[in-house]
Amino acid sequence: TATGWAQGGIAAAIGADDAPSLHAADTEAAGAGLTDPAVALRVAAEGPRLIDWLVSLGAPFDRDADGALALGLEAAHGRRRIVRAGGDSTGGRVLETLVRAVFATPSIEVVTASVHDLLQDENGAAAGVVCERDGARFRIRARAVVLATGGVGALYASTTNPRGATGRGLALAARAGAVMRDLEFVQFHPTAIAVGADPMPLATEALRGEGARLVDETGAAVMAGIAGGDLAPRDVVARGIFQALARGRTVYLDTRGALGASMPTRFPTVAGLCATAGIDPARQAIPVRPAAHYHMGGIRVDGTCASSVPGLYANGEVASTGLHGANRLASNSLLEALAFSGFIADAFDAMPPAAVLPEIRTARASSDLPAIRAIMERHVGVVRDAAGLQIAVDGLSRLAETGCDAALTALMMAQAALGRCESRGGHWRSDHPHAAPARHTEATLRSPGAAPSEPARTDEALAR
Repeated sequence: TATGWAQGGIAAAIGADDAPSLHAADTEAAGAGLTDPAVALRVAAEGPRLIDWLVSLGAPFDRDADGALALGLEAAHGRRRIVRAGGDSTGGRVLETLVRAVFATPSIEVVTASVHDLLQDENGAAAGVVCERDGARFRIRARAVVLATGGVGALYASTTNPRGATGRGLALAARAGAVMRDLEFVQFHPTAIAVGADPMPLATEALRGEGARLVDETGAAVMAGIAGGDLAPRDVVARGIFQALARGRTVYLDTRGALGASMPTRFPTVAGLCATAGIDPARQAIPVRPAAHYHMGGIRVDGTCASSVPGLYANGEVASTGLHGANRLASNSLLEALAFSGFIADAFDAMPPAAVLPEIRTARASSDLPAIRAIMERHVGVVRDAAGLQIAVDGLSRLAETGCDAALTALMMAQAALGRCESRGGHWRSDHPHAAPARHTEATLRSPGAAPSEPARTDEALAR
């Protein structure tokens, strides 16, 4: 997952001029018609309490001169409500805090291993996982399974995500028969640092909130004439940069001057990334381009993160909770995962014990990840069209026939994008540039119980 890499922060309505209702309204506006208003308000209302809880665990949030929590501003937020730790190291600092709390809790046993499959009972309910460690396979039986496996960014050649973010959790759930929702919606972060690294280092959106501007090689403003300018929603900014690059321009994030000089203390992660690339942000503009960053789609879940498969839950980026809609509002991802963790825990009391377990199924074949990444980058990127998406579906279908999880996840995403003949949020079709009536895309594999080696499941693709 990318939790430890999150630079932005946690959105929470704790300012004197703020309220959960305002936070929820901003979330809905960014979600482009597909955010569930009740979910947005419910999660926003949890924000202040969750920040207090993290503080009680020792989370080292940044504070102002008076000792109050320092609040930052990010794109599409109407108020300063971004709580940060270590400037641009929030994810890592929060993760460290939670890991310490886990290891201090005697009732939790930590097992580090790779998950190969879900166990299901004779009725199809989740009953545990099949794991592998040091070459040995073993089962962990459970009365419920929670997938918190992160996103899909590493399915793209240009990404800010860890290399392991290939959608394994989506494939596990799909093979178990779970309903997938809105898999076509991928958020491309506008300001990945274009210095040839893989994954691409990220210049946090908070820099634009503090005055950084997007310019081309002539110094002209890239976002001039576009509503919201440099602080427009991420999908708008990503398309603005993409279109400038398509015209042969080079795009930079301009932090020169006081902001760049303050970055080693205010944004140490980005300052370090720039130093590694030989860039002095106080004197040089930072070259940037869009890169796959966050997946709004995922496993369809209800208000307790329960999927359509009994006993199977999903939380965080792998889930589609109804919060993000077609375009995630900046810094809502950590908040979502924290809030729904509590909702899941409250639901567990009603879970029955796991039933009879089947034999372990065949392992998935390894992926041809470079080929998958090339297809996704070229045909399922910032701007899409039917011809390119059909090429992607055809190519990914062939790769998925071996039972490859990464190819299956990519195929499901491409098929969903081909079926959505409109432009909305993170999904932009050049052949369908206007929005249609708002709707969700839902799909399952046709034969969830079939063996992975049976190609008919991917040849026939998805049932809608």
